[in-house]
Parts: sequence; C-alpha cells; structure tokens
Amino acid sequence: MTKENYIYMQRAIELAKKGEGFVNPNPLVGAVIVKNGEIISEGWHEQYGKEHAERNAINKCKEDLKGAELYVTLEPCCHTGKQPPCTDAILESGISTVYIGSRDPNPLVAGKGAEKLRTSGIEVIEDFMREECDTLNPIFFHYITTKKPYVILKYAMTADGKIACCTGDSKWITGESARKNVHMTRNRVSAILVGIGTVLADNPMLDCRLPDTKNPVRIICDSHLRIPLDCNIVNTAREIPTYIMTLDDITPKAKELRNFGVRVCKMPVHNGSIDISAVIDFIGANGWDSVLVEGGSKILASFLSNNIAQEVQVYIAPKWIGGDGVSPIGTMNIKTMSGAVFTESSPEVKTFDKDILLTYKI
Repeated sequence: MTKENYIYMQRAIELAKKGEGFVNPNPLVGAVIVKNGEIISEGWHEQYGKEHAERNAINKCKEDLKGAELYVTLEPCCHTGKQPPCTDAILESGISTVYIGSRDPNPLVAGKGAEKLRTSGIEVIEDFMREECDTLNPIFFHYITTKKPYVILKYAMTADGKIACCTGDSKWITGESARKNVHMTRNRVSAILVGIGTVLADNPMLDCRLPDTKNPVRIICDSHLRIPLDCNIVNTAREIPTYIMTLDDITPKAKELRNFGVRVCKMPVHNGSIDISAVIDFIGANGWDSVLVEGGSKILASFLSNNIAQEVQVYIAPKWIGGDGVSPIGTMNIKTMSGAVFTESSPEVKTFDKDILLTYKI
C-alpha cells in the first residue's frame, strides 16, 4: 500500500463522522472515489433513510468512473432496506477496485457484499485500516448483533471523587469545554436516561445545545411518578420525545403527564424498583441503538451492578470538596475487592482545558 491509499481512507473516516447524530440506528460510513491519483468524488451517509455513502459519492460524481477506486469505511450493503443495494450501484458505475475498512456484522451483509463485488470481477481489498474504521461504529456493531442499545454511563466528579457538595450543589464541576463534549455525546446517541433524583435536584432539560445537532429521546426512571408537572422535562415533552418509566401507569398523575405529551410506560419491578433490564429491552425494541445514562448515583449503581454498560465516561475536575460531598455511584453491596466491577482495558484519556475524561470500555 502507498501513503496515498491511507490518505484516501483517512478522508473517508473523516467524512463518516459528519453523520454523527443523524444516521442512528444505521452506521457511520464515508466513501471516497479516486481516479488517476486524484479524488473525484466524496460522500457519506448523511441521514437515516437517505442514500448510503457509496451511492452518495457515485451520484455526486460528474466524471467517468470506469477504472476508478472506491474507499469505503464499511462493507457495502447487498440487500434492499430504506435504500437499494450499494453493491449494485458500484457494479453499474464501472469502479474497478474497492478498499473496505470494517466488516459489516449485519447478518444481511456479513461478507456477502464483498463477495458479490469480487465474483462480479471487481478487485476487493478488505480490512484496510480496519482498526481505525471500526472505531467509528461501536454503537452499530453492538446494536445490530444484540438488538440492545449501546449503553454509555457518564458522570463528572471532583478530584476527590464527589459529584456534588453536601448541599446538593453541583453546578458546575467541569468547565465549558468538557460540558460541550458531553453535548456532543448527547447528539451522538439516540436516548438519554436519568433517574427521578436527578430531575428533582437539577430540573434539567437533557437536550443538546450545540448548533446543527439533534436532541436525544429523554427517558426518566420514576417508580412512583414524583416528577413535578412544572419541571423543564414535562413542559418541553411535546418538543422533545419524553418517556417516563414507572411501576404504575394508571393513576391521575399519569393522565396529567400524558396531557403534557409525556409517554408514561409501566415497567416490571425488580427488588422494589424499576427493572433496568426491562428498560434496556424497551429502548432496543423502539429502535434506539444507544443510550447515555447521566445518573444519579442510584441509577449508575444499578447499571454497573447488573453489568448493563458497554462504556463508562468519567470526567474529573481539579477540585476538592471533602468527604461530606456526594459520591457518584450508589450502594452496590460489594463486600470485597474481588467482587468489584472491573474492566481490563486501559482507559482512553482526553483533556478538556483543566479537566480530564477517562473512557473505559466494559
């Protein structure tokens, strides 16, 4: 491979990221078409239901594609869904060589796309920069193979491990740059989930406040419908889809909430509280491929103790507030270190001004 080959695929990766927040539950995919050593067209999957990256790039191209090379971050599809097969578009275009980054675990594709191209006379180079391309789609890979959402747990704490002062004050632990990154994550996922404690303490919006982004579906775990009717969540439920998971959905309060546009959903009970596993099944069944769990401590403990998480994001700020502050994770009844929730993977480390983000894969 030449240096240029890597440059073209890297460009395809950059293009794929442009679809973040808009293609769920489809994957992020970018495509670059090269002829005579020059990029002649580019494309990416821009929005769920619209053209896939390969067709996007092919349809944009004004030049003859005979003998061209295609660099695509994910194996081209070979089945009809919202769009016709990308393999057909490639075969009709005259492209002679296809470089593929990630393999598609979707059973409808899973090697069939590459094989169709190969048996039709196109040169196919698979697994090109696969590791880099795979990092685009952990959410898609998890959801398409399990039908369950990719779960990200997130909390921000001081350097001495506290998420709020003894008074409950928590604004703000991290700086503006770190908080902006949280909103980028909110844009990337399909849903955001908190417990009623967070709503009562902070009266949050749980929206995404960056330009050219979308709001995730809001999910509140509220066993006994304690949510106030005048809170931000309820008052914006007609603008942002909002679901309240509860143990009893046939009450006067449930009716009032529905009048505000809130979807009130009854969940099974587990140890006196909402069954978190049932909530995850509900999310997956609705086609939401990912959920950001932002707390509070009881909810985070429930997800961790039940091993319902694929990723944990821990923001750490250079602040200290002492032992009477609030801890990020609630009671998990772990008696020995051997019983601790543990990951063997090293964290990914990023800095945002003075704050640190540790991302653990579980």
